[in-house]
Parts: sequence; structure tokens; C-alpha cells
Amino acid sequence: MAAVRDKSVVVTGAGGGIGAALARRFAAEGARVVVNDLDEAKAKRTADEIGAVAVAGDASTVVPAAREALGGAIDVFCANAGVGTGGGPEASEADWELAWDVNVMAHVRAARELVPEWLERGSGRFVSTVSAAGLLTMVAAAPYSVTKHGAYAFAEWLSLTYRHRGIDVHAICPQGVRTDMLAATGTAGDLVLTPTAVEPEDVAEGLFAAMTEGRFLVLPHPEVAGYYATRAAEPDRWLTGMNHLQQKLEQAEGRS
Repeated sequence: MAAVRDKSVVVTGAGGGIGAALARRFAAEGARVVVNDLDEAKAKRTADEIGAVAVAGDASTVVPAAREALGGAIDVFCANAGVGTGGGPEASEADWELAWDVNVMAHVRAARELVPEWLERGSGRFVSTVSAAGLLTMVAAAPYSVTKHGAYAFAEWLSLTYRHRGIDVHAICPQGVRTDMLAATGTAGDLVLTPTAVEPEDVAEGLFAAMTEGRFLVLPHPEVAGYYATRAAEPDRWLTGMNHLQQKLEQAEGRS
């Protein structure tokens, strides 16, 4: 793909799952890639596999080190690192803070570093791995759902604010993806996500199709568009349907 050949790309949370699939695809298309992950061994494994550079550490602070590793500039930043915090209002303050920090503020901090440089040169690409939960919601996971709504809102704001100045933004919003995060969702994931789960490579393919078409929203599960439309046009119908899922979850967990 000519749009990314020889470009400098950073992918956070790329030690496995969607992030590793994105890193592989960018490298296969001729990009120079930095693989970021909190787990240094995982970052190095992915980087060695694709001939990339591993920069371990917190996704919130990776931009300066990644920029240096890439020779001074970043063309594409994939804000992919995320945490799937479950629970409701009873979840601890620490859990809520972690979800907010990783799922939203890491994106904000990266944009704060990158946008001035991109505006100066008139080009840049910000890719936000959100989730269908950012458009809809996820049962049994209030911190995840709320912060993914925030991640989507921030990506949307970046796009509407800067698209006329050369900055392209994409929001990736899959439902279930066969990753370690899906495996950790337990009964809720088995009920809602696993039946239609796709591979991480399908998500990467969806992003590249959106990049080719100049499209903001990336939906590896096309049916999410219909759910999103129903949520907007008929919120009570949509909430009733989601409540039925909640009741099925409670029955499956023996809580009703």
C-alpha cells in the first residue's frame, strides 16, 4: 500500500492480539514500525518477527522514545493499548482510574505530542482501537464501556477538528476478537462476543480497507452499524434488547 510504504508507524499494545496484527500488516506493506508494549519480552518477540524496533513501556509516554527510534518523525500512530476492566459502580477507584488512563488519556497524551508536528507538515494519521463498546456498550463492564465511549469521542473530535489540515483519523470498533482480552471476559464474553468473534488479522484488514477508502469508522463486524443506528433512533428498544442480554447473563451466572 503506497500510503504507508516507508512511513514511520507506532503501534501500542502490540505484544499480541490486535496490536501485533496491525504491526505485522504495516510491516508487510513496507512501513518502518515501532512495537510498543508494557511487556518487554512480548514487544521484542513481535518486533523480531517482523523486523521492527521494540520500545517497551507505558503507551502514555512512548512518543518521544518511539520518535527517536524512528529517526525523528512519526507518520502513523496506532493507539491500540487497552484494558478490559469489568464491574459496575462498585469497581474500585483504582480500576476506574486505570481504565480511564489507558483507554482514554493515553490517546490524549499521544495526540498532544503528535498533533503540533503533524499540523506543521500538513499530514499525519491517528488510529484509535476503540471497540464496539464505544458505540454501544458491554454488559458487566461499566469502566470499559464508559472509557471506550470516551476513546471514540476523542477520535471523533480529532477527525472533525483536523481533517481539513491533513490529519487522518480512524476508529476501530470490533465486537469480539480472538485475543487474550476476549478470553478474560468470562461468561459475559462467552454470551455476547465469542459467537461472532473474528481474528486479529481481520481487524487489520478492516483498517487498511478504511485507509484506502478514506473512511473514519472501521467495523470488522458490519452488523454493528445497524445496532448503532437502532441505539440512536430507538434508544428504548435498544436498551430493552441489551437488558435481555443482561438477564441472560444473570441466569447463566446463577444470579436469578
